[in-house]
Amino acid sequence: MKTISQIKTIIKATASKAVLIAVLLFAATQISAQSNQQKTKEIEVSSSLGTLKQINAGLLNVGYTEAGPSNGTPVILLHGWPYDIHSYNEVVPILVSKGYRVITPYLRGSGTTRFLSKDTFRNGQQAALASDIIALMDALKIDKAIIGGFDWGARTAVVMAALWPERLQGLVSVSGYLVVNLEANLKPLPPKAELGWWYQYYFATERGKAGYAQNTYEFNKQIWQIASPLWNFDKATYDQTAQSFDNPDHVAIVIHNYRWRQSLEAGESKYDSLEKRLAARPAIKVPTITIASDFDGAYADGKAYADKFTGKYAHRILKGIGHNVPQEDPKAFAQAIIDVDAFGKN
Repeated sequence: MKTISQIKTIIKATASKAVLIAVLLFAATQISAQSNQQKTKEIEVSSSLGTLKQINAGLLNVGYTEAGPSNGTPVILLHGWPYDIHSYNEVVPILVSKGYRVITPYLRGSGTTRFLSKDTFRNGQQAALASDIIALMDALKIDKAIIGGFDWGARTAVVMAALWPERLQGLVSVSGYLVVNLEANLKPLPPKAELGWWYQYYFATERGKAGYAQNTYEFNKQIWQIASPLWNFDKATYDQTAQSFDNPDHVAIVIHNYRWRQSLEAGESKYDSLEKRLAARPAIKVPTITIASDFDGAYADGKAYADKFTGKYAHRILKGIGHNVPQEDPKAFAQAIIDVDAFGKN
């Protein structure tokens, strides 16, 4: 039988261990918080976009900005490549002034978005990117949102509308119906059209992969100039976005995306069923506004894809601007979001 002295010693030791555990847990929490703060401070985000936040969603810890009332109609704005959330610098304030809750996430491989596991395949295929945004909506407890985007962002938005129409209140897509068709992509295009995809073929080579990794800043600046020849952006504007290329997964995601499109690299089997549905070129039933610009050339009239949108639909042509529509004509892009919202209400 233990003496009173022995019992007191045991109690003291147990209490000490409990205190030690509590201290260690607190320290771990502080380290984690500091880590997240450091991640947030990696990029200087325009105040017009709202507050930069991080949240675990699916395979990612997603960096995103949020602005507007928490009870406002959710709008999620998706950027393209080689762009980032700052394409929406002037769009967000317009939407916030109308009472919308605006969320602008960094896509995988961009900005402060990180993979939760080092073992996750760095996949750039369309179904993976769309699944990321569905996971983000789930994490933020958003059942339904208006989704708008251009370039990769438009493709992601259209894929979401095709696969999960119940999650979209409306869709705004620059350049229309951008679902990748792998079989169609195997067929050669006329020489002039092939020239426009020079970077895709460059990325198909190991030289291209190394070149992009080595010269990301200048490479992407050149893409901006080619895609928007009339847009006289300054160094500060470009540099604001270029911060987001300094992401450990940026090169891997970009290279895989373009190689996957040419069937040079495989996607992941877990997305096969989604890709099979997309290969059937499903119609988009949600209210939609598509936007074309000078970048779209002969396809600017939208006739090539108008029949893919079977819900309430409108097509708009913006002249004198290039591919980065929300940054080159923010008022027109914001108005499209507002108008497609009205489509769903009328």
